Amino acid sequence: MMIWKLTQNNSLPLYQKIMLLIEEKIKAGELMPGTRLPAERKLAEELDVNRSTVIRAMEELTAQGVLTRKKGSGTYVNENKWGLQTKPLINWGTSLTNVNLKARSTYEQASVKLRQQAPEDLLDLANGRLPSDLLPELQSPDLSWKELVQHEKEQTHSDSGIHSLKESVQVYLSQTYDMTVPIEEILITSGTQNALFLISQGLLKPGDAVGIEAPSYFYSLRLFQAAGLRIVPISMDSEGMTLKGLQEASLSYPLKMIILNPIFQNPTGLVMSPKRKKEILEYCLMKRIPIVEDDAYGALSFDDAVDNTPLKKMDHQQQVIYLGTLTKFAGSHLRIGWMIGPQSILKELADIRNQIESEVSLLPQFMADHFLRHDMDEYQKTLRITLKDRAQKMEDWLKSEFGNAIEFMSAKGGFHLYCRFPNKTKAEVDKVLQELLERHIIVSEGQRFGEQKNGFRLSFVNFREDFTSITS
Repeated sequence: MMIWKLTQNNSLPLYQKIMLLIEEKIKAGELMPGTRLPAERKLAEELDVNRSTVIRAMEELTAQGVLTRKKGSGTYVNENKWGLQTKPLINWGTSLTNVNLKARSTYEQASVKLRQQAPEDLLDLANGRLPSDLLPELQSPDLSWKELVQHEKEQTHSDSGIHSLKESVQVYLSQTYDMTVPIEEILITSGTQNALFLISQGLLKPGDAVGIEAPSYFYSLRLFQAAGLRIVPISMDSEGMTLKGLQEASLSYPLKMIILNPIFQNPTGLVMSPKRKKEILEYCLMKRIPIVEDDAYGALSFDDAVDNTPLKKMDHQQQVIYLGTLTKFAGSHLRIGWMIGPQSILKELADIRNQIESEVSLLPQFMADHFLRHDMDEYQKTLRITLKDRAQKMEDWLKSEFGNAIEFMSAKGGFHLYCRFPNKTKAEVDKVLQELLERHIIVSEGQRFGEQKNGFRLSFVNFREDFTSITS
């Protein structure tokens, strides 16, 4: 017989104590997915509380997706962490007009104007895309037009991507992270934003609360605004998203999902510690909160000692959808990525893609397959060396320019460095950024990423030492 007993923590309201008790029993395995909970009246008697308190706790957990309530049957632990939607549903209920999109700041407007006036005579450290001198020389597959058409005919039955490319993704993930992925759990996409769009349409609905790291580049994506989602910022420390911040957010909002960029996070460059990954996974499993992991930069580590293990590799409960991309490596002209998750969920998302006729073209898939098989390994090694050198040179420039007034953590990989002036006011930081702008040096303001502490991002992928020596 299951024992129900509340903790003696007097700092929480009674209904929250009941919520935590149910969640702990789920975490401990006492309440398995699909298990029916005791009737509200009986549970109230066992806990010696009012029935209304139990009802509120269950309603909160139901709103969060931890429990499901079936009329005339009772309350159950939710079996489906990916939501209750049983068929694809396109959301046409939101507007894409400028009224709903975040306006540019004064600094961003000035940056846009400078790019238009002097596109060749500036150092654009706000640009997070690889410059042309670092892009690989992509090779087309050795196929005649007739052979390409024949391949297309053979592959059109698959709505998850061509088989050979999915095999290449399997091998790439195995070589890069020692991560084994079943081929049926791979969906080829046209990049990360395409994957996030499908997720917003298939697994979420307008008004849903989504937890996101603060700061995060996800705040600047218009697709979340267009989908009508509520973005809930979750605090970070040097180890990534904090467990305390996640707990507070999930108690305050019925989180339907969290979206993470745990390795070389954009914009901060932080790497989530193994201990924190484990804590986040365990808490989200207990709360039945699905996780979307964006791994744009994980393979670009400057030091083999950095633990760049994806959350997905630690996922044994099918609670993580993993997003990877080639666009960061090969440039925007090769928009190919992959989504890894439960097969049933990927099938629903592929069905949505078919409804809106946005399947990934065959030729980019063939090119991506060729690149992964023949060029990716050596290219990635060379790119890491170059990026590490540019990061070091940019850090040296920042120290010579601002001395101890500037604060940042040295880059461990990825594309970005995040900086602050801890002893300056917002007005003083704005003045520094304006002075850099006058020298034709552009950075990304922290407020673009939901930052409230005057931080700013610099992308060392576009750093040029010769430019800074000229403008000093």
